[in-house]
Amino acid sequence: MSSTDSSGKPEPRPLRADAARNRLRLIDIAADSFSRDGVDTSLEEVAKRAEVGIGTLYRHFPTRGDLIEAVYRREIDVLCDGVDELIDGNTADDALAIWIDRFVAHVRRKKGMSEALHAAMRNQPDLFADTRRRVRETIGRLLTNAADAGAVRADVDPDDVMRLISGVCLATDTSQFAEQGERMVRLIIDGLRFGAVRPAAASR
Repeated sequence: MSSTDSSGKPEPRPLRADAARNRLRLIDIAADSFSRDGVDTSLEEVAKRAEVGIGTLYRHFPTRGDLIEAVYRREIDVLCDGVDELIDGNTADDALAIWIDRFVAHVRRKKGMSEALHAAMRNQPDLFADTRRRVRETIGRLLTNAADAGAVRADVDPDDVMRLISGVCLATDTSQFAEQGERMVRLIIDGLRFGAVRPAAASR
């Protein structure tokens, strides 16, 4: 009896190791191609760069939209699943700042896929809700970690941070405003630090 995922659809069978490697390589190459050339880039070129046949690409991703969705999900996985390593390897405020920079890069890449992602959302209405939940939980965890260390203020709502950063990205979405966008993100981070209470001071 086959199992189902949270949407009620049958879960795909596990891939062989070589097939799984091919799939991941196709996603990584496609992400790079979409970033450089847009989502209308040649899928034949993606397959060629991944060193597989076009038939292999279509077996994994029957449509261009399927590949775009896989790239998007992969980016969310990388963005959210690496938070433990980020927290363990950096100070609390550095971990938050590094992750925010990664989130900015993600938002900018997603803009180039927005039309295709909206088409995917029509077929899978839970796609954005699920990824937004994961991103919100990740930001919340980083903010809590930084607040506990006295590195940022403790009254910050993760949704506010998401909207602030997304707004900056929308307002500075061309190369001529890239430097200004970086300055504005730094202002957001400085604002998060304003009013932070160090643990020793809080315990007095």
